[in-house]
Amino acid sequence: MTQDQIILFTLFAAVFGMLLWGRFRYDLVAFSALMIAVVLGVVDSKDAFDGFGHPATLIVALVLIVSAGLVRSGAVLLITRTMVDASRRLGAHIALMGLIGGVLSAFMNNVAALALLMPVDIQTARKAGRNPGLSLMPLSFATILGGMVTLIGTPPNIIIASIRQESLGAPFGMFDFAPVGGIAAIAGLAFVALIGWRLIPGRDDSALKPEDLSQYIAELTVPEGSKQIGKRLAELQDVADKSDVVILGLIREGQRVYGQARNVALQAGDALVLEATPDALDEFRSTLNFLVADTTRHDLLHADGEGVEIIEVVVPAESRLNGRSAQTVGLAWRQRSVLLGISRQGKKITAQLRKTELRAGDILLLLVPRDTAAHVVEWLGVLPLADRGLAVTENSKVWLAIGLFGGAVTAASFGLVYLPVALGLVVVAYVLARIVPLSELYTHIEWPVVVLLGSMIPLGAALETSGGTQLIAGALVGLTEGMPAWIVLTVLMVVTMTLSDVLNNTATTIVAAPVGIQMAQSLNVSPDPFLMAVAVAASSAFLTPIGHKNNTLILSAGGYRFGDYWRMGLPLEIIAIVVAIPSIMFFWPL
Repeated sequence: MTQDQIILFTLFAAVFGMLLWGRFRYDLVAFSALMIAVVLGVVDSKDAFDGFGHPATLIVALVLIVSAGLVRSGAVLLITRTMVDASRRLGAHIALMGLIGGVLSAFMNNVAALALLMPVDIQTARKAGRNPGLSLMPLSFATILGGMVTLIGTPPNIIIASIRQESLGAPFGMFDFAPVGGIAAIAGLAFVALIGWRLIPGRDDSALKPEDLSQYIAELTVPEGSKQIGKRLAELQDVADKSDVVILGLIREGQRVYGQARNVALQAGDALVLEATPDALDEFRSTLNFLVADTTRHDLLHADGEGVEIIEVVVPAESRLNGRSAQTVGLAWRQRSVLLGISRQGKKITAQLRKTELRAGDILLLLVPRDTAAHVVEWLGVLPLADRGLAVTENSKVWLAIGLFGGAVTAASFGLVYLPVALGLVVVAYVLARIVPLSELYTHIEWPVVVLLGSMIPLGAALETSGGTQLIAGALVGLTEGMPAWIVLTVLMVVTMTLSDVLNNTATTIVAAPVGIQMAQSLNVSPDPFLMAVAVAASSAFLTPIGHKNNTLILSAGGYRFGDYWRMGLPLEIIAIVVAIPSIMFFWPL
C-alpha cells in the first residue's frame, strides 16, 4: 500500500466516522477532508474544485430548482387534489400515496417529492383522525424507491452515470435505470402497500409540530367572471373537504350573511370566511381560482417582477398592531401588505379580517411584497415564526411548467440535448416566465449537498487514481473467488447497502461505483451490471433515519424512533436484492 493510499483511506475512514458521529454537518466534514487532502498533496490543487463543476453536482442543483417550479406552478397540487381522499381506508391511502410519490420521484428529486407530499399526508391523517406515523414511513420509502427508476430521480443515479462516462466514455441514459430500478421499485411498492405498513409500531405519541396544525381564520373573494358565481355556498363543500378547509360563512358588501348562508348564490365580490392551515388555504384558493379578500390584494397576487411571499408572525404586547386592526394601521396602503389570516386559539372572530382588533399572542398570516418581509416585520413590531417555505401557487402557469419540463426530459432522453443543458434551459424558462422568482432561484438549491458532492468527487477520483479502489475491489473479488457471478453482485450490493444505511448515500456511491468497475475489470466482464447493483443498493437505505434524507424528514413528524425503521426496512432491502439480482443478470448480462 502506497503512502497516498494510506492517506486517502485514513481520510475516508475519518469522513465516514465523522458522518456516523453526526457532531458536525456532512458538508463541513467533506470540505475539510478535501482541504486536508490538498495540503497533504494527495489531491492536486488544480483539481481540488473540479467537483463543483461536475455534471452530477450541476444536475442535482438544477433538479431542485425545477422541482420548486413544479410546486409553485401548481403541477403537483393538480395531481394530489384530484387523487387524495381522506375517507379511504389506510391501506388504500398508503397504496395511492405510494404510487403518486413513486411516479413523482422518478421525474424529480425524491427528497423534493417527499417534501411536497408530506404536508398532504399529514393533513389527510389529521382529517381521518389517525396517527400520521402510520403513513409517513411508507410514503418516504415509496419516494426513495421511485427515485431508482430514472437518471434524475436520485443523486446516486446521476453520480453513477457520470462515473460511467468518465470511465467508459458514455453515461447511462435517462431511462437506462428503468428495467432494474423499475422492477425493484414495483416490488418494493407492492410490499410497502400490502404488508410493510402493518409492521410499523403503533404509537399514540406521534409528534405533529404545533405549527403544522396552526388553523387560521381567513377570507377569499369571488372574482369577476368566476365559474363559481351563481353556485350555492354548499356546493363548494366537496372542494373544501378535499382541501381540508372549513367554510364558516359569507360576507357580502361588508356585512356578514347569517342564517341560510349556505344556500345563498355566490356573487362577484363575495368573501368566504374560512378556517384552514396556510397550505390548505392556498390549495382551496388555487382550485377555485379565488382571490384574497381585499381589493388591493388582487394587484399583489398578480404583481409583475418579484411577486409576493407569505410569512407568519406573532403579535407581541408592544406591537403597533396590539389593540388595533390591519385597516387602522394602514397595512395595505402603507406597506402594500395584506392580512391573509388570524390564528387565535379558542377565540371566535366575527368581524372582517382587516377590521378585526388584533391582540397580543395572535398569529398572523401576512402576504408581503418579496424582499420586504424584514421591513414589514420591523415596522409592525411583530415576531416572525420559523420559515416553513409557504408560497402562493400561481396555477395559471401549471401547463406551461409541465410542458417545459416534459419537453426537456424528452429531448434529453433521445439524446437531442445534454441533460444538464436541458435542465438549465428549463430553469431559465421558469425564471423568464416568473414561475420561479429570480430572488428565489438559489434558495431552492440544497447547498450542503452541493458542497458534499463538490468535495467528495475529487476525493473519490484521487482514491481511484492512487489505486485505492482497485485494492477494495481486489479484496471483494478475493472474498468471492470461484463463486457464481450473482453471488459477487450480491456481496457488492450488501456492502453498498450497509454503507448507505449509516452514511450519506451520495458519499457511498462515489466510493462504491469505482469499486464496482474495478471488480468487473478484475473478472474481465462488463462493468454495467456492477454499476446497476450499486445504483439499487445505494438508494436502498431503509434501516435507519440517517441513511437517506427522506427518512430524516419524517422522523419528527411521524413520531418515530431510531429503531422503528428496520421493521419495514429490513424486509424491503432483502426484497430489493432478491428482485434486483436476476433483473440485472437478465437486462445487463455479464
